[in-house]
Amino acid sequence: MGSINLSQLRNTRLLKSLLQTGETIELRERKRIIARIEPEPIGARPQLPDFAARRTKIFGKRVFPGSALVISERGRY
Repeated sequence: MGSINLSQLRNTRLLKSLLQTGETIELRERKRIIARIEPEPIGARPQLPDFAARRTKIFGKRVFPGSALVISERGRY
């Protein structure tokens, strides 16, 4: 486990290289540990909601063509 102090925290290249190797970094002020910085697990992606299922739940099987919406909105202004 690597450790850096507050003044070394400004060196983003060092921080990035340590995190890319998968190391957990301890942030220290003098000899006291202030925080731990852990890298994101490789291959971890945020789970996105199922937008198609949401659309179907809200609108059912109705189809809203974009051209009809544009034509109907033209006369409003």
